[in-house]
Parts: sequence; C-alpha cells; structure tokens
Amino acid sequence: MGQLHGRTALVTGANRGIGFAIAEAYVREGARCILSGRNPAAVRDAAARLAGGEVIPLDLDLERPASIAAAVDAVAALGRLDIFVANGALLGARAPMLQYPLDVWRQVFQANVHANLQLIQGLDPLLRASDAGRVIFVTSGAARRLRPGGGSYAVSKAALDALAGIYAREVASTRIRVNSVAPEPTRTEMRARVAPDEDPLTLKTPQDIAPLFVELALPDCAHHGERIDANEWLAKRRGAAPAR
Repeated sequence: MGQLHGRTALVTGANRGIGFAIAEAYVREGARCILSGRNPAAVRDAAARLAGGEVIPLDLDLERPASIAAAVDAVAALGRLDIFVANGALLGARAPMLQYPLDVWRQVFQANVHANLQLIQGLDPLLRASDAGRVIFVTSGAARRLRPGGGSYAVSKAALDALAGIYAREVASTRIRVNSVAPEPTRTEMRARVAPDEDPLTLKTPQDIAPLFVELALPDCAHHGERIDANEWLAKRRGAAPAR
C-alpha cells in the first residue's frame, strides 16, 4: 500500500504539467484522485493515462463561479476529501501595468484568487471532517520578484500567498494543514510562454518536484502555514546548492 492509501485528493489544473505530475504521484501512492480542469476532453484523457488507481475526472472552469459550485457539490457527493491542491491558474498578458488590459486582469484574478477562495469555502467542511485535511496552494516566485511585465499573474499570486497565510492561521486549531509551494522555473507550457528563449532541458521537470506534494499531503505532515521554495527543497533532497 502506498503512503496515501485510502486518501482522497482533488487537484485543479491536473490535465498537464505540474498538476498532472502531482496527480500521477498521488495515484502511485494509493490515493483516490479527482482530476479537474476546464477542458473536459483533456481531463478525461489525463485520467485515462493514470492507470492502476482510482481516478475521477471532474469538469471545473475556474473562471465560472457556477462551475466551481457544481464541482464542490460533485466532490461533496463522494463523501470524503483529504487533500486539496490548488494548482490551476492563468498566466494573463505580459504587459506593462499602465497598458494592462483590465478585462484580462479581472479574468486572471477570478481564476487565480477568487476561485480558490470559493473552493476552500466550499471544501472546508470536508477537509475538517478528515482526520488529516491537507491544502496545498501552488504559488510563484513572481509574487516576490516583482519584475517589469509580471502583471496580473505576479499580483494575483501575491494575493494567493496572503489568502493561504490567513487561511492557515484561521484553521490552526483544526487538523487541517495549509501550505504553499513555489515551483520556481519548471519545464511546463506556461514557463515556455514566459521564457520562450530558454532551453527547457536546463529546467527540472514537474515529476522532479511531485514528491514534495506527496510529503505535504501525508497524514503525519507537520508543516503548516509555510511557503516552500521547490528549488530549495530539491537541493536539500539532493544535497546540493539550490538553483536560481
């Protein structure tokens, strides 16, 4: 039996990249895994690729509050949730603040911040009912580096950091543990859009950092209210200096 045998996990944005790698690791460790995304065909294809475990595809469009509410109801109907990974996100436009399109700004904040607030509000009762509820937010180094052109993505991830920190404090007296992970440069489609001239083969893969998400999902995980840099975690694991 795996380390997550008998646990139920929900991963947003799970049809590719980091989200898929997390789901793959959870299924390997024995969890029942709910894969969600806004492209039903892509989510079902991803679920089909995760053979050997119980995998449930779930339609969830983070830009639509009604879709979020329906997804929460679907998870509640399963009767159990132990792990929630808030991975799904939009990049938005790469533009200076003074020219930033407000419609894109609002779209990104809906997907990256407002949707996650709605999700934890809906899922919190299930997580409290678990003997070891685990919430993991996927943030970004962009929230702290504040580089020109970071736009709504950087600001929304800074807001997500605050949301995660406040929620962690509000549930500190419960069995829920809340943490955030900043993956840092990783070989994903989103990273390719941000840095098109970068050699992807110089970057770590989503599978390299998936074990961190397993550690944070374990029932005996003691981390709480932390923001973990995946490069630093990986360096410690490998006994090397962190990449920057």
